[in-house]
Amino acid sequence: MTGKLGPEALAEVLAATGVDDAAVDVGPAYGEDAAAIDLAGAESTLVVAADPLSLAADAVGELAVHVACNDVAASGADPRWLTHTLFLPDDDPARRRTVTEQVDETARELGVAIVGGHTEVLPSLDRPLCSMTALGTTDRFVSSGGAEPGDRLLLTKGAGIEATAILATDFREACAEAGVAEETLDAAADFLGEVSVVPDAAAARDAASAMHDPTEGGLLTALVETASASGAVLSVERDRVPIRPETEACCAALGVDPLATFGSGALLAAVPPERVGEATDALAAAGIDAGEIGEVRAPGDGGDSEEGDTSGDGSSVGTVFLDGDPIDEAPRDELYPLWEDR
Repeated sequence: MTGKLGPEALAEVLAATGVDDAAVDVGPAYGEDAAAIDLAGAESTLVVAADPLSLAADAVGELAVHVACNDVAASGADPRWLTHTLFLPDDDPARRRTVTEQVDETARELGVAIVGGHTEVLPSLDRPLCSMTALGTTDRFVSSGGAEPGDRLLLTKGAGIEATAILATDFREACAEAGVAEETLDAAADFLGEVSVVPDAAAARDAASAMHDPTEGGLLTALVETASASGAVLSVERDRVPIRPETEACCAALGVDPLATFGSGALLAAVPPERVGEATDALAAAGIDAGEIGEVRAPGDGGDSEEGDTSGDGSSVGTVFLDGDPIDEAPRDELYPLWEDR
């Protein structure tokens, strides 16, 4: 099955960590997208994140850079270096040039240096696969697992931004046949230019207890991962989640839930209530919209309907409540069936 591993299979992978190293402050864990390594003798932490990308064929190089750098930025660091591993289905020079130019241009826009990698032809593939490792430094690592009861949940820009761009490019004809206007598709395709959360994270990180960028599985998966990593309960109202008109149109046309599909471009941040104004003001100063979509609660403190009660006293560790209904497992991204049916 295409997509992320299930929790049990992933646990086996995450358990294979090699030797113990005291310099590793944060290592492999469900819900955490980056590692934190203490640099001996320095006053900063090295943040490392790796991600592959293959399915968004029209912009695989651009998106691969953003997805890896977003993980580093959402951990409170400034992305500085990238290694680029590229697998190509053939030795077509035009294809190779397109992908590498996308990577180079996007890295330059972010001020990131490509310091190494690997490139080869792998005929068993039917499209390019880019695997990026991003590195950066920070003096304050912000984990996905730092959310505290009472924190407010902020989401920048809107849900499903990356998916909207993919639908308007890879699935443009299907969207048009379903009635999405050409001007809407043109505007949606431009969302590719908004999938970076590097500016969002730089603005919000001083006030945030935790940050996470929705990717595969969208906002709902990001919420489940944050809840699990934090050992907390996240309560969210769908009507408070910002969703752009282009996202509504493209997702409705092909039956995709905007909250359950590729969400790069949005930053999820847990912020103490007394610092929400500070965070939203900093985001606004950077020209970034943000909405308060919910809150963080301690397990068992109540606050949801009986229908959403999983423990008899209100909630359990790692649970997300959406409009009072519990979500205990991350959903499979709703774009995958569209790719599989092609």
